[in-house]
Parts: sequence; structure tokens; C-alpha cells
Amino acid sequence: MAQHEMCPRFEKAVNILSQRWTALLIYQMMDGNSRFGEIQSATGVSGKVLSDRLKSMEQEGLITREVIPETPVVIKYSLTEKGKSLEPVLKDIEDWSQNWIEHPDKQEA
Repeated sequence: MAQHEMCPRFEKAVNILSQRWTALLIYQMMDGNSRFGEIQSATGVSGKVLSDRLKSMEQEGLITREVIPETPVVIKYSLTEKGKSLEPVLKDIEDWSQNWIEHPDKQEA
């Protein structure tokens, strides 16, 4: 059987999505704009890690960061078109997980 050559673009995409928390954060943000505290509460990611991951995602063009000059300052994060385009991929992973991954509560029994 012939071995397939890894496409550099595919490899980069997998590297981006496999960074800890990235796919989960994108999935969490699919419903719209989110504030830092909302994302942190929903995911349980520590503040430092979340901050680092959001910066990385912004550099990759997956999210935008909007600073709203209020008192206190409000910062909202939202998916870019590039980030939103991952929705079908993440929905497929969600569907796959529902069919093939045993629920954690059942593993303990």
C-alpha cells in the first residue's frame, strides 16, 4: 500500500486545532460574541491559559478581539469567517462523539 504524503496545509490545520483547548474554545464561541469571563466559566480553562490561547487564535485569524471603552472596559471575542468555517467540522466531531465515545458517567459504573 502506498504511503500518502502529508499535505503541509492539512498538517498546519491539525496542529492549530490540536493545540490544547483551541477546538473547545471555537466550539464554545459558535453561538456568538463572548466575554473572557463567560468563556472561562463555560470551559473551566485557567485565566493564563485562556489568555494565551485566545491570543494565539487571534494571531491565526480565527477570532477577533473587540475592546469596548466602558467602565470597566469590556472585551468581546468573536469568530472570524475563518473561525466560523470550522463549525461543520466541529459539528461532525460532535456527532461522531455522540455515536462512538462512551459517556464519562458510564465509564465509572
